[in-house]
Amino acid sequence: MAWALKLPLADEVIESGLVQDFDASLSGIGQELGAGAYSMSDVLALPIFKQEESSLPPENENKILPFQYVLCAATSPAVKLHDETLTYLNQGQSYEIRMLDNRKIGELPEISGKLVKSIFRVVFHDRRLQYTEHQQLEGWRWNRPGDRILDIDIPMSVGIIDPRANPTQLNTVEFLWDPSKRTSVFIQVHCISTEFTMRKHGGEKGVPFRVQIDTFKENENGEYTEHLHSASCQIKVFKPKGADRKQKTDREKMEKRTPHEKEKYQPSYETTILTECSPWPEITYVNNAPSPGFNSSHSSFSIGEGNGSPNHQPDPPPPIADVSHTSELMLGNLLPTSTPQEAQQWLHRNRFSTFSRLFRNFSGADLLKLTREDVIQICGPADGIRLFNALKGRMVRPRLTIYVCQESQQLQELQQKHEDGDAVTSTFFVYHAIYLEELTAVELTEKLAQLFSISSQQISQIYKQGPTGIHVLISDEMIQNFQDESCFVLDTMKAETNDSYHIILK
Repeated sequence: MAWALKLPLADEVIESGLVQDFDASLSGIGQELGAGAYSMSDVLALPIFKQEESSLPPENENKILPFQYVLCAATSPAVKLHDETLTYLNQGQSYEIRMLDNRKIGELPEISGKLVKSIFRVVFHDRRLQYTEHQQLEGWRWNRPGDRILDIDIPMSVGIIDPRANPTQLNTVEFLWDPSKRTSVFIQVHCISTEFTMRKHGGEKGVPFRVQIDTFKENENGEYTEHLHSASCQIKVFKPKGADRKQKTDREKMEKRTPHEKEKYQPSYETTILTECSPWPEITYVNNAPSPGFNSSHSSFSIGEGNGSPNHQPDPPPPIADVSHTSELMLGNLLPTSTPQEAQQWLHRNRFSTFSRLFRNFSGADLLKLTREDVIQICGPADGIRLFNALKGRMVRPRLTIYVCQESQQLQELQQKHEDGDAVTSTFFVYHAIYLEELTAVELTEKLAQLFSISSQQISQIYKQGPTGIHVLISDEMIQNFQDESCFVLDTMKAETNDSYHIILK
């Protein structure tokens, strides 16, 4: 997952330059260096020595880009003219990125009326950290369990479809969008730049990050793997309100400089335009294992197990062991006697593979002892609540429960004997529970049909006995106003049509 700018022509340039100028360089041996000699600073200024030099071919410089991305945050005024812009962000604050369609008429007609996919990443700007990115992110994950580096503020965003955040890629989010419609994405960056600084004596500068956006179109198989456009910008992230203070400090420093010195610096712009860059180096990795769930129908999704680093492979699910209570595990119940291996199987089977590494040495008893707060702190709110409920085997409570008893002929006869003065043994009514989720008359009809072991078509109408014995037709609204755990006695009445009945709730 290391973000590294590639200079594919650098070696060729150096080699060809050495070969072509070999004779000329020999002729200069013994000559005294004059005023036109190269200084080391001039050499280091060459493009091949610039770490962040764009790797785009020169002919693309004047090309009109198909898309443009604008980060709604001001650039720093303390950036020199020919350097890349730098933007300060507050940790956890939502910032808008506008996704603009910049195509000319007739350009890229194959995406007209279709969706495209964009992948957002927050990555390291410094090459030193790019080489150790996997270790850096793993360390951050352990220090901040359950947190993410990058999130989308979905309620504030406009025009995004099917946003996804893979739990194994903390610094990546993706979504679909229609270029012909207004699209704005609000992102939140939760890590701060100083979290990745080598701690020495305090006060060290925070490391810069990059926000990179890669956009893809569908291929013939409905997968979003054909690259369209990439752009990025440089950012630094501070603790809340820290970005505002840093921006103010930079502005005050610039105000103290002379007019001649100010000319060497860029003005501060209200927004940050992301500049075109090379596709994410993992593009081959993405093609080989595309982000799951994005297809032409974009209706299904299964969480992938990939990690941000192309060199990192996820742990395979553990093999199923022959244990005496495997059938119990298959039913979804985690037992206190489950071994760590069986607990791993349970996690994979219940879609908690993301956290299998965290709970690698946990037995069933260890997992079951975790409190709700423990699980939420480890896994985050959404997955933590889901895991806690799965561990405790909690069933979802129905919206409405009613109890019904069928008024049988036998009970009527017993009642008649009681009225005639005959001896009668003690009797009791047996009720059946009916659980309703949709709170509709159709659902009640289906549940009563199951109780009577008949088809729902054989129930013509359902009535509730009201005041003075009137029969009130049951509607959805009436069911929604039933008190929970109400009791009813069911009476059946032959309907006008053959093989159908009216049911009366008394």
